[in-house]
Amino acid sequence: MTTQSSLSGLTQAATSVGTTEGYMSGFGNDFETEALPGALPQGMNSPQKNSYGLYGEQLSGTAFTAPAHQNERTWCYRIRPSVKHSSRYEKIDVPYWKSAPHVLPDVTSLGQYRWDPTPHSEEKLTWLSGMRTMTTAGDVNTQVGMASHVYLVTASMTDDYFFSADSELLVVPQEGKLRFATELGIIDVEPKEIAIIPRGLLYRVEVLEGPARGFVCENYGQKFELPGRGPIGANCMANSRDFKSPVAAFEDRDAASTVTIKWCGQFHRCEIDHSPLDVVAWHGNYAPVKYDLRTYCPVGSILFDHPDPSIFTVLTAPSGVPGTANIDFVLFRERWMVMEDTFRPPWYHKNIMSEMMGNIYGEYDAKPQGFVPGGMSLHNMMLPHGPDRDAFEGASNADLKPQKLDNTMSFMFETRFPQHLTEYAGKEAPLQDNYIDCWKDIEKKFDGTPGKK
Repeated sequence: MTTQSSLSGLTQAATSVGTTEGYMSGFGNDFETEALPGALPQGMNSPQKNSYGLYGEQLSGTAFTAPAHQNERTWCYRIRPSVKHSSRYEKIDVPYWKSAPHVLPDVTSLGQYRWDPTPHSEEKLTWLSGMRTMTTAGDVNTQVGMASHVYLVTASMTDDYFFSADSELLVVPQEGKLRFATELGIIDVEPKEIAIIPRGLLYRVEVLEGPARGFVCENYGQKFELPGRGPIGANCMANSRDFKSPVAAFEDRDAASTVTIKWCGQFHRCEIDHSPLDVVAWHGNYAPVKYDLRTYCPVGSILFDHPDPSIFTVLTAPSGVPGTANIDFVLFRERWMVMEDTFRPPWYHKNIMSEMMGNIYGEYDAKPQGFVPGGMSLHNMMLPHGPDRDAFEGASNADLKPQKLDNTMSFMFETRFPQHLTEYAGKEAPLQDNYIDCWKDIEKKFDGTPGKK
């Protein structure tokens, strides 16, 4: 039996399965949901006529001929076909949202960088106007690479809708609460949660609690998936059951509206006379999803040494090179440290991946000072980085009793491609010019004599 409720003007299905109202459980599952009883065809996708006078339409997230285990598509049954959500487009400027390749001759991307939180302003900012691109990598036209952004949102989108043909968006809130009213249903996200909005899915963003600030990883390449666990087996890290996709929700509303599309790094807008959030029922496996980061179960060493940070991967977007990701989304959250005779923070290193980090809350163990909630740091490929002097000395001389890293949650957008700074990141964002100095006081301990020093 299906019942309905109203949320942000949309008529929403009530689900009779699962434990989270308004959502269905699983990562990459094949779901079915209807906001009106009998709206979803049974046993077929495209009947000659649909119930309620709805139009059947398929949204494909992969090529039609992709292997079965990778094929992603969703059948939508909507009030109007999406060709009615389009008209003549005009190119518009969204000045702070940039796409790769975006290499500026007067901005230096080589270096170790760290930024304070992007400050709020009195300006009215929506999801589009409040997006601030920090770095770009790869090439949006060949659909490889990524971009990292900070968002500042103070105002809801009203009769205004958006989708990206370029990318899926991984949204990481740091302050405030947002609602993504999408074609396939409603997703609410707040700090300690993330959301993934698929490529091509149309939506508007509303402010539930503001001002809102957070981070976005824009993925041009293959979709995010759960990493392989290998010898870890079936449990821990991110579990499929904890990912939630929305039940169907629609609105039947005539009103002058705009639709903005991001396509090949350019933005275009058109005018329509109705809401495009009109999918009454759908089934498939190509859908938005949210995830509670508090359900991520870290694994690590319980005797000596500690593994590479890849052990903390929540999601990965593969590249064409095995073992080298287009993007890894890595989470550093609360966990116990128990290793014997071990330097416990991340060690000094340089590697082929470029690491953009953000702090959601708390104190990061390798940088106890300066890397604050809402802040970001960038360590590009093959540039050395690691603990500052205080963190090194503290960890080197600590009493190695069991210790819980508590009240901490940071993340990393890691990519195989070099990340290039935008003009905003290099010249407008609150850059910590003295960040490189955090290593200047590291001492030479070597004196040619044996023994630990």
